[in-house]
Amino acid sequence: MKRLLAAIQFLTLVPVPGAGCDPGALGGSVPFFPVVGLLIGGLVAALDAAVGAILLPLPASVLVVIGMLAVSGGLHLDGLADTADGFLSARPRDRILEIMRDSHVGAMGVVAIVSVLTLKIAALASVPAARRWSTLILMPTAGRCAMVLEMALLPCARPGGLAARFAGGTPRLNAGWALGFLVVAGYLAAGTFGLSAAAAACGATLAMSLWCHRKIGGFTGDTLGATCELAELLPAVIAAVR
Repeated sequence: MKRLLAAIQFLTLVPVPGAGCDPGALGGSVPFFPVVGLLIGGLVAALDAAVGAILLPLPASVLVVIGMLAVSGGLHLDGLADTADGFLSARPRDRILEIMRDSHVGAMGVVAIVSVLTLKIAALASVPAARRWSTLILMPTAGRCAMVLEMALLPCARPGGLAARFAGGTPRLNAGWALGFLVVAGYLAAGTFGLSAAAAACGATLAMSLWCHRKIGGFTGDTLGATCELAELLPAVIAAVR
């Protein structure tokens, strides 16, 4: 239970009394990332049901995307911005890591944030009504499963950083659990569409992991956030396909 609470505390802004920041609990919380993603999915699906009863799909989608952002406190979106600033700078590895550590957001980071948020809203607003709840369940679930998969595929690129706390444990077992969790959740929520969304999220995670390996030789907290945001986007895009 302590590890689940640590995962909730790390991935969301939900207050968790007594969870603390125990490094052991935090490092062992990785298998609970998919569970937290599913819980977030349930929250945003409930929010969508509430606002969708009084608003048209577009404004409802804006509020739901803001809700997803608010739950995590913008943690993953910040990682996306930092990753974009670093990876698109055409600099050597050490300089990329320095840029990613900088708290200021550059031009590429702003472009990445605007692009991903716009795509999420547009795609979600285009999802047929019958698929909205399952899509919203799968979006945060896919994002948190993607983080676990990336940690299994890559070493930590910045020893001593916060992300290094997640580098231990049993990455292959965690990866198998996250993959199985996403596939089962996808199928139970949406059948073959859910399987397609899971496959797309896994493909994006693999592509992002290869890019991370090429640019910096591993993952950081920022790249995990970027991968989460990209994987979270894909169920909405798949659901919006004609």
